[in-house]
Amino acid sequence: MPPSSKPPPPPHPWAGLLSWGGWGALGSVALIVVQIVVFALWPPVHTVTEVFDLMVRNPALGLISLDALYIVNNLLVWLFYLGLGAALLPVSRSVVVLAVGLGTLQMAAYLASNPAVELLTLAQAHLRADPAARATLQAAGEALLAGWKGTAFLTYYWLGAAVLFLFFWLLRRSDALPRAAAWWALAAAILMLVPSPFGLVGTTLALASLVPWSVLCLLSGRRLLRLAAGRPEPRASPLD
Repeated sequence: MPPSSKPPPPPHPWAGLLSWGGWGALGSVALIVVQIVVFALWPPVHTVTEVFDLMVRNPALGLISLDALYIVNNLLVWLFYLGLGAALLPVSRSVVVLAVGLGTLQMAAYLASNPAVELLTLAQAHLRADPAARATLQAAGEALLAGWKGTAFLTYYWLGAAVLFLFFWLLRRSDALPRAAAWWALAAAILMLVPSPFGLVGTTLALASLVPWSVLCLLSGRRLLRLAAGRPEPRASPLD
């Protein structure tokens, strides 16, 4: 080996997890864009009658209207949490375990809250039912819609804010990811303190939170992929 050449850096011990986390972060941003476009073209429905009608006419659009894409997005976010945790383990193993553990509970809470598949099943049954049974099925649909943004969803929302606060603490103490990522995580966490079901204020803050969240994902996802490939970057960057 020539004296001037340098050996390649050793592979990161969590390279696979970093890679999955990086792609999960970028995939989350892509799905957010897709969902915004879909909702702009086909505004979501709200009443059980509208839901049943849409589920019968276009089941795929009906599922998307009830945030089925967000189920996939949350699985990508969970991978992002795992990748971030792997990169931030040197800062504090205890806080990483707490953040990833709460993030896992957050995703479980959302999966428990979303009634998209149940409403699709009820809509199909409603279509074939006699008038008496239809009233019962419609009442069941109304109960599902009422519970959609209930306890499980609020738990999901506040756990998400707690996870981002923990990652803010970790990112501020790490050289592995851009300094700016910590502040974008903090901004997203603060905006998530008021859940989307809390009237106009909640809806506005929920939409606003997508901006810092997307920037966090783009900054961190890119860096996680570089770390996975053995190409770490210095902490300072134009966006830091």
